[in-house]
Amino acid sequence: MIKTEDLRTAVSGALKQIKKQKDVIDAEVFASWNDLITIRLNYTSDIPCNGIHEPKSIQSYGLGILATFKRGNRVETGFGSVTNDLTKEGVLDALEKAKRNRVYDPDFKTLPEPAGKPALTNYHDKRVMEISGSDSVDLGWKALNGALKTLHDGGHNKTIIIGGDVTILRERMAIKTTKGIDDFDETTSLTANITAMIENKNVKGTGWSMDTHFATFKPGEAGREAAESAMRTIGGRRIKSGKHNVIFGNQPLTDIASNVLVPSLDLSSVNSSNTPFLGKLGQEIASRNLNIYDDGSIKGETGSKKITCEGVPTGRTDLVMNGRLVGFLSDNYFSKKFKNNLYNPISRNGFRYSAGGRDYKNKPGISPTNVIIEGNRETTRDSLLKQVNNGVYIGRVWYTYAINGLAMGDFTSTIIADSFLIKDGKIASPLKPNTIRINTNINHILNNIIGITKKKRSTLVWGSREVMIAPEIAVSNVQLDNITGFLA
Repeated sequence: MIKTEDLRTAVSGALKQIKKQKDVIDAEVFASWNDLITIRLNYTSDIPCNGIHEPKSIQSYGLGILATFKRGNRVETGFGSVTNDLTKEGVLDALEKAKRNRVYDPDFKTLPEPAGKPALTNYHDKRVMEISGSDSVDLGWKALNGALKTLHDGGHNKTIIIGGDVTILRERMAIKTTKGIDDFDETTSLTANITAMIENKNVKGTGWSMDTHFATFKPGEAGREAAESAMRTIGGRRIKSGKHNVIFGNQPLTDIASNVLVPSLDLSSVNSSNTPFLGKLGQEIASRNLNIYDDGSIKGETGSKKITCEGVPTGRTDLVMNGRLVGFLSDNYFSKKFKNNLYNPISRNGFRYSAGGRDYKNKPGISPTNVIIEGNRETTRDSLLKQVNNGVYIGRVWYTYAINGLAMGDFTSTIIADSFLIKDGKIASPLKPNTIRINTNINHILNNIIGITKKKRSTLVWGSREVMIAPEIAVSNVQLDNITGFLA
């Protein structure tokens, strides 16, 4: 384990060395250490198994340098990094790579300037930072036992499959620049994503839990939720293809937002003209009942950080207010490029994410933190059901992706679990899993909102870094199509 003090010492020493280089104008030195612990669940009731498979830990650390160089009359930028090396020799190696990789970019303006004090300090969990191997594996057993007990209590002992994982992410980073930024950050997060299947009933259910602290993390509840969801959907029915009023639960709304909506609301998509909202800043793009914003400074949310990977304090960025497009997510590069007399984007989302955390090997890019979706007039689920009257409650989807690129707004997704028919304003019979595909457009979703619940839940799409603080949203006339006709 690399200490934060070691990272801070490394970036400070690196900057001193870089300042001696005559051809370097400015430099940003970023060092990080990450540890991603994964506890995999793979329980099969009818085949001998261990229940918990592949407990593993992937650690990485290193240093990256983003620098601007003077070459003749031009300013060129380059990036280089070294792995498992915080020494003077490593710094020189990274700097040499940055020199070799340097290019002239007319859109690059300058490195970030210091921008005030962070809202979050000392918010990580020391117990997670020091977690033992046995305590890590025990979290996996809690998730599995939560699912098994619930299924057994419900009379289901055979043809059971329980999968998923518990992940623990520990991150440390430090950054120092010639512009005066000198800061560090430490974060911890724990997530559980569990799927429970009863094969002889052809059903599955899902559950999840997420937290920043060990004491309040509840993987057993995620297992219980998955098992209960599976049992509730026994005896599922099919529906006819056509347009239906639907309620998107927390997870489907999160999946759609993570894969289609939020990527369309950052300046890199604007830069590539790959967004359905191109040229619509200041215009109405959604129901006036809808607000969307990103805030990386919310205490207790797993998407929160003290600072970005550019050393800038996190905070709130409004995206949609009263249905009107008011902003985009940005990092330093694009905030400088798109700044003009009418629009001054704030750089609160410059991160260096990879699958293993904040990664010294990457240059900053735009990433969401905690995306909050809310309504001006919010209601309860029961009220939402009554407003829909007859339709479909969608509780779990998979493989959501944009068709024809983000700019067209078309997307598709498969309903895989936790879903029900709505009849006379009440939850009725369950929907047969894996038999219905959503085929619609993000503009249709945004402009045909029936209602939004007040109750929200922090939700994470598997493999993503951002958190959606998602309500349940009812939408009219969503196209649902029958698939897998061979399933009786």
